[in-house]
Amino acid sequence: MSGGNLLARDIGRLAPSPTGAQHVGNARTFLLAWLSARSRAGRLILRMEDIDSPRIKVGAAQQAVEDLRWLGLDWDAGPDIGGPQFSYVQTERLNLYQAALQQLKDRELIYPCTCTRSEVAAAASAPHAGQEGPRYPGTCAQNTAARADELAVGTYAWRLRTTDKVRTYHDGLVGEVRCNVFQELGDFVIAKADGTPAYQLAVVVDDHDMQISEVVRGDDLLPSAFRQLELYELFGWQPPRFIHVPLVVGEDGRRLAKRHGDTRLATLREAGIRSEQLIGLLAHSCNLRPSTAPVTARELLADFDWRRVSRERFVFTAAMHNWLAQP
Repeated sequence: MSGGNLLARDIGRLAPSPTGAQHVGNARTFLLAWLSARSRAGRLILRMEDIDSPRIKVGAAQQAVEDLRWLGLDWDAGPDIGGPQFSYVQTERLNLYQAALQQLKDRELIYPCTCTRSEVAAAASAPHAGQEGPRYPGTCAQNTAARADELAVGTYAWRLRTTDKVRTYHDGLVGEVRCNVFQELGDFVIAKADGTPAYQLAVVVDDHDMQISEVVRGDDLLPSAFRQLELYELFGWQPPRFIHVPLVVGEDGRRLAKRHGDTRLATLREAGIRSEQLIGLLAHSCNLRPSTAPVTARELLADFDWRRVSRERFVFTAAMHNWLAQP
């Protein structure tokens, strides 16, 4: 999967969530998404995924834009520069999600779920590795959409009735993967008790509306591809091609987090670190360069090829952290 012929609709996206600062792991995924689109002369959209309101941090959206600029990445449309969409911020696109939700209600494809608030909240955000939890047992599956009229506002969420069939798709890096969503993942939340959309619905509506043809993201979201394929099929929309890249983990094998030290891009920027130093490390971790020598994102474009990208998770060690921390 190198460059290949430019598709009629060849649009990638960078979609940070301002639930906290962007870190080295985010940077690696964003770099690959940018390289994939730009190496084919494709377009890129920046979208701020800020619907997870309880976890949104003040100033994190602007910081994400600054972090991406510092990395040397650019985009053709986004909240900072505008574009053909009326907005590139999810909380400003709620009417689109409500319209999609209404379609599903009218077709009895969703049902109100009165399970506990903590259960619904956990299911409504973007899931990550180790956070999937048990399969939903179908406690409220007997409910019809009309049952919501009998329930107090704010006491129920909406779940999608998933299909009991094996889905197969070819991931751009992982290869062929398959899943029976109903049997393995269960009916999932697509709108929360306050009426706002859950992650799965919002990203499908946005990616379709913005004509995204390629989604590059962490492999912890691989199960989400199957949930989203359910929605694409129900709406009759063409899904993008998915490419799930290995996560950056600490020496303990766990997802990169505060326990592994301060790996925030903002911290590196403020310390005077050159972005080329981080890009060199990340390029080497992806098997795109033989060494960690400093390099710009643009310098990686000429010979970018997905077939070279490592399928192994990148272990970010304390030694690497100390090396990066030196201005």
